[in-house]
Amino acid sequence: MAGKIVLGIIISLFVQSVCGCPERCQCNITRKEVSCMDSGLSEVPKAVPLNTEILNLQNNHIHTISNAAFIGMPQLQSLDLSNNFISNLSSNIFDGLHNLLHLNLANNSINYIENKILPSSGNLRKLDLSFNNLTSLPEGLFKNQNNLTWLAVHQNQLHQISRSLMDSLSNLQVLLIEKNQWKCDCHLTGLKLWLESFLYKGGQIDEILCTEPEDLRSKNLMKIPHELFQTCSSVKCKSSHVVSNHRSPTTQNLHHKVEHSHNPDCSPKAKQRSGSLRHAIATIVVTGVICGIVCLMMLVAAIYGCSYAAVMAKYQRELKKLDQLDQVDEQVNAEEKDQLGGSLA
Repeated sequence: MAGKIVLGIIISLFVQSVCGCPERCQCNITRKEVSCMDSGLSEVPKAVPLNTEILNLQNNHIHTISNAAFIGMPQLQSLDLSNNFISNLSSNIFDGLHNLLHLNLANNSINYIENKILPSSGNLRKLDLSFNNLTSLPEGLFKNQNNLTWLAVHQNQLHQISRSLMDSLSNLQVLLIEKNQWKCDCHLTGLKLWLESFLYKGGQIDEILCTEPEDLRSKNLMKIPHELFQTCSSVKCKSSHVVSNHRSPTTQNLHHKVEHSHNPDCSPKAKQRSGSLRHAIATIVVTGVICGIVCLMMLVAAIYGCSYAAVMAKYQRELKKLDQLDQVDEQVNAEEKDQLGGSLA
């Protein structure tokens, strides 16, 4: 009898886990959807049915998410955590969601994320991290995310994104990155080159406006010539950026400001433009002088040629006159000889 009771309890718990609905949530069995939006929740609800494919936790008061929050949701395909108060995300928090396709974390207070938060299955297609406080995206964040086609990181505090990070998104089609704190210095050159290739392949982006430096503020990154960016040849410039990705958000921001304020290699070459202008003017002046000298030499050569031609023409005329005189003399001599011969006869 006791065994039957235990079995009944187990069966009822299993049925509840499959067909039950969390408190303050609404469940649609047909669509396999659980909607808990605007429910005043402070954490991810428990007892979500095992076969749930859509979980909507939008507009709640969730501050933190435990590592076990999504265990037991193997079929989940769409997860909406937007409009909450989440500040950070730890590694492997979504790793058990092997079928996850859409992840919405927009409009939270996220300022730091680990590089292993996304499901390792690589099935994710759409990721929304917009309207947060992210200052950087860690290297390796998109590792094995070859199926991601839509990414939004607009309305954050991003200064730059490395090209190597974006290179891992081989199938990306839409990228939304406007309204960040883009610092258009040498480190953004890689992203600019990647974006140019991305657009050439048919990708879609929004407008990217610089916030720094002062002379490039509000300028569209895609319209700034590459000549305005220095090549990041400084080891210090590169290594500092890599180290800063592993610091806490507060330390990272402070390090970022100190690093760039003392490193001239990480600034746009405004002075180089003046030097280039002077160099260009000097080149034009030298070229003009050389051209003037060449033209003068050509003029002298032309005058000399004309003078020589005139002298030679005069000489030929004199020779012709001398020939004519010689012919006249010969004729006179011949006539005199004829007359002399006649008189003798």
